[in-house]
Amino acid sequence: MKKSERAQLVGKRLDTFFPEVDPSPPLSKNPYQLLIAVILSAQCTDKRVDATTPHLFAVADTPEKMAALPRRVIEKIIRPCGLAPGKSKNIRETSRIIVEKHGGKVPRTFEELEALPGVGHKTASIVMGRAFGAPAFAVDTHIHRLATRWKLTSGKNVVQTERDLKELFPQPLWHKRHLQIIFYGRNYCTARGCDGTTCPICAELKALDVRKKK
Repeated sequence: MKKSERAQLVGKRLDTFFPEVDPSPPLSKNPYQLLIAVILSAQCTDKRVDATTPHLFAVADTPEKMAALPRRVIEKIIRPCGLAPGKSKNIRETSRIIVEKHGGKVPRTFEELEALPGVGHKTASIVMGRAFGAPAFAVDTHIHRLATRWKLTSGKNVVQTERDLKELFPQPLWHKRHLQIIFYGRNYCTARGCDGTTCPICAELKALDVRKKK
């Protein structure tokens, strides 16, 4: 199968499994709190982040308040998310820069976001897509893993995977597909729960590949 054919099949199946994913989150969502949550999510589960952020934002829910907090206070609150020393430093410094250089508003460009401490391209893509509705296809290790299993990319690195997925899926669907692939990976195609042949999409693609060879 061509990559384009595989992508079309994958898209149809993702729409079946997760038809209600909202591809256009409202701009009224708080970009700052989203940014902080994504910084916290590095090497941490979303469940843990969701349990931790209410405690953090109860103490400081704006960049002004966060920048004013002692780093040790932030570190203590976010300790359950892991890597607390580094994350607390990045959160406080990022908040300070947002206040001093961006008037207390999260910047709306990839270049400015990626200049913030603790913010890489993936984090910037999530914020640009979810908070500002910009065309972005954030690729983390989970999306990279599934895209490789589905032969949508050669799987050399996440940069190439992002480029390949953007070419395979229409731009208006990038954010939707990003979320759908994440949800599918969590529920059906986990790193240990599927070897690339057993989950519904992997099994179907495998069967089609076998049929093509005959």
